[in-house]
Amino acid sequence: MTAVVATGSETLGHAVPPFTSHAISVSLPTWKDNVGYEEGEKRVVESMVSGYPRFFIHLSIQKLASICEQKFGIKGEKCLLCPSKKAADQCRSFILSRAAHAGISTHVRLVQYFISPDDGPSQIARSQKSVSSYSDGSVELHMVLFPADILPTAKQFWQHTGMGISSRLAEHCLVLLYSQQPPSPVSPPHSPTNTRSSFKALNKHYSVKHTSKAPSFGGRESAPLPTPLPESLNRDQSTYIEERYGRNLPLTAGIYAKRALRRRIAGVLVRDTMDDGPQGASAGALDAELGPSNRGVKDVTEDDVFLFPTGMAAIWNAHQLALAVRPVAKSVCFGFPYTDTLKILEKWGPGCHFFGHGLDSDIDALESKLEQLSTENPTTPPILALFTEFPSNPLLRSPNIHRLRALADKYDFLLVVDDTIGNFVNIEVLPYADIVVSSLSKIFSGCANTMGGSLVLNPQGRHYVALKQHLFVNYEDVYFDEDAVFMERNSRDFACRIRVIDNNTQAVCAFLRSKSLAENTARPEGIAIKEVFYPKYSTPSHYKQCQLPDGGYGGLFSLTFTSIAASKAFFDALPCLKGPSLGTNFTLACPYTILAHYNELEWAAEYGVEEGLVRISVGMEEKDALMRCFEVALSAAESAISTLAT
Repeated sequence: MTAVVATGSETLGHAVPPFTSHAISVSLPTWKDNVGYEEGEKRVVESMVSGYPRFFIHLSIQKLASICEQKFGIKGEKCLLCPSKKAADQCRSFILSRAAHAGISTHVRLVQYFISPDDGPSQIARSQKSVSSYSDGSVELHMVLFPADILPTAKQFWQHTGMGISSRLAEHCLVLLYSQQPPSPVSPPHSPTNTRSSFKALNKHYSVKHTSKAPSFGGRESAPLPTPLPESLNRDQSTYIEERYGRNLPLTAGIYAKRALRRRIAGVLVRDTMDDGPQGASAGALDAELGPSNRGVKDVTEDDVFLFPTGMAAIWNAHQLALAVRPVAKSVCFGFPYTDTLKILEKWGPGCHFFGHGLDSDIDALESKLEQLSTENPTTPPILALFTEFPSNPLLRSPNIHRLRALADKYDFLLVVDDTIGNFVNIEVLPYADIVVSSLSKIFSGCANTMGGSLVLNPQGRHYVALKQHLFVNYEDVYFDEDAVFMERNSRDFACRIRVIDNNTQAVCAFLRSKSLAENTARPEGIAIKEVFYPKYSTPSHYKQCQLPDGGYGGLFSLTFTSIAASKAFFDALPCLKGPSLGTNFTLACPYTILAHYNELEWAAEYGVEEGLVRISVGMEEKDALMRCFEVALSAAESAISTLAT
């Protein structure tokens, strides 16, 4: 696969992938652009029409939030939009708790907004177990309204939990609202005035604080709504294109799509299929042929798989599940994780112990800590749960999962493993874990146009019955049907795509490592690459504990360089798409530490995550074309080293 796309500085702020209404990345093509984004430079922020959904609020959500604020807000209140009352309650509790912790007195109100296709209240039943959507297309939206000065605290809930509404749900709400307007020559409502629709409102805890800025989730004050680029398509055009290429289904297919996803993840489909039946995905049909799971654990079924709107929502809900079922205690974050995993463990519950290197020496230290805590209080488990990634992002280290499992058994805590980077085509961690979480937004989807997450219970786990019972009673399906439909369609060929990406990545990493200090210790002069972080080279024996017989090493790797100048030169010269996220069908790069840890660079460096680290997610391009891209970038980095030496 080779696609010709623009990758230069002129793409700053454009959607990644290009021409995609619900893209989950944004073009930040130079090192300077990434720094500018973190520092809130106007030239960067005001150019952005897209972004990673937990950090940048999609324009459709901004528009819907503005309507809600004008309709229900008091004296300039701002709002977050949640897909269920339970999520809104959790958001409210978080805001009040964090505000109290900071010594701030505030109030938060909840408003329930029922939006139906006509002006009358809908009597149609809610669709299966889906919380927010009804079979007639109606939506139950839940607003969390608060004083504007609390917005930075509220944004933390949106970012860390991934439990806000999706851009497709927002778009659906806007269409419903517009359909209720009298005919007018104007386009769908850019101005939220005179919005009219049926609703019921439950107002609580009124408070006031004025501001006129709309919410933005990139860690900075929001800019005015940018004008969409000419590449943006209206709804009719988008629908036509999606239907023309067979990548759209009616929302009623959501039930089939979710069932197909759960079966695909559970590994119980005897023959997975690319086909659609009259009501939705054939893999989700009631008569689809099912067999024993191939996930390496006896008795896994689709009922052990739970879907969430994002990967972080799966992680956050796994932690909430542990807090609800097991004796409350601190958790352990083992290895240097994606940033929000650590934040979840720190900000909910009693906190966490952080073992950030994720090496065997950390397991030794962990074991000593567990023994100490157990001695101090022998009547309760020393920790709640241990969360780890296999392998980790961005250092691609795999923990010794045999030892972690043995400790979990000995000290009776839950082992939660995130297999997003390795993916279950390459590795199988479920036999060792109590819970496996994954971001489906990454390589499982590949298209970078929809979000999703999964949580899988191990039916052979010691605490399976208690975990399953709690989820049976308390699980809410807040995964919007249309997002599930896109995810199901995207994931049908994920195993084939992963094979291509595995092979491409192995070739690229072999080339880059041959040019690194690791293989040129005798002649380090002029070497630009310090280290290649890739599961084949980083803790390989631990990775192989879970590697499947035909499994590869995944599509992600990171590079560190012998100077920051080489890092910048390599990144700027690399002719591929650049922006946040990973696991895309196309090659995508970012200066990871700049984007994820800009305000804590020294702290990250203590764990080997250097300021100049460049993370690359390899795609499905033709191998020869990929190799030429990396040769160009390496040449630029080596030239930067030569310049420094003169």
